[in-house]
Amino acid sequence: MPARVETTDPDGIDYGWVMQVTFVATIVAGAPVVAVASAFVDLASWGARATFAVRVGAVVWFVTAVGVYGYARRQSSRSETD
Repeated sequence: MPARVETTDPDGIDYGWVMQVTFVATIVAGAPVVAVASAFVDLASWGARATFAVRVGAVVWFVTAVGVYGYARRQSSRSETD
């Protein structure tokens, strides 16, 4: 029987997992961060609101991506030493 398509056996870091977790974590953490941060800024127009959301969301995405990658790298190095 052929191997299932959904299974992978990555050597080192599973970048697919990193991208998926980054996407979900950014939405879960980013929406409340943008909402709370927007309470302290004057956003008079829809353009200002969109620009603000993109700027804050980009920072949240970058921090989340670096954190998830660091976690995956640490777990990968632990599994190699076992």
